Amino acid sequence: MTTNPGRWRSVLFLPASNPRAIAKLTTLACDAAILDLEDAVAPDAKAVARAAATAAVLAGARAAIRINALDTPWGLDDAAAARGALAVVLPKVGGAADLAAARDAIGDDGPPIWAMIETCDAMLRLAEIVDVAPAVRCTMLIAGTNDLAKEMRCRPGADRMPLVPALTQMVMAARAADLFVLDGVCNAIGDEARLAAECAQGAMLGFDGKTLIHPSQIDAANAAFAPDPDRIAWARRVVDAFAAPEAVGKGAIRLDGAMVERLHLAEAERVLAML
Repeated sequence: MTTNPGRWRSVLFLPASNPRAIAKLTTLACDAAILDLEDAVAPDAKAVARAAATAAVLAGARAAIRINALDTPWGLDDAAAARGALAVVLPKVGGAADLAAARDAIGDDGPPIWAMIETCDAMLRLAEIVDVAPAVRCTMLIAGTNDLAKEMRCRPGADRMPLVPALTQMVMAARAADLFVLDGVCNAIGDEARLAAECAQGAMLGFDGKTLIHPSQIDAANAAFAPDPDRIAWARRVVDAFAAPEAVGKGAIRLDGAMVERLHLAEAERVLAML
């Protein structure tokens, strides 16, 4: 598993009730994992799954924990157990009040919150959600495309056309608040062409990475959301050019027959930070 703290190309959902899957986590090439206590775990397995997720985090797994909603019988216990995780993934965030309640349950010194945007209500309140993000230490938005499609009653095909406007709004909201943002899962396990197309689409829309539901999807996400060699070479040239003595104090310089500005330098530094 990667250790670059600013890279989220591939984030794999794993049921916390599956010990064999958790045992293999350190051997996988995903950038992080989300140990799921919510949808993937049956009610009678919640307590056992919670203990397994906590043990995995204590053992050093780079893993967030998706808790059950705070108004369920398990939510508050989940929040307490997730205090040592990489992050607490909060499902079905509806607005600022949900994030504030989660922060209270986790504690001020607990891990950051990753907010799942998977309802029509959340889409209408994106501005409210990102506005409160700094105060509650919410650092990530995650597109919950399956639940969102269900609420919308839309029928997304391979191109996910009905969801694209919502996905674009999530990216814009995240960027306005300087948050990371992850694309939703691809349900078509084994369909390599569809997975590659979704990853490419997500990267084109501006997502930092993609949530996954199977280890076989990791390589495709890592490839799609990593900068290609040409992009890396460009970034290095930009950084080197602005570091040259003749560029000191300049807002724009000429490079490769084009004008590049300080905004391009910031982008170049972001690309290199992903390596």
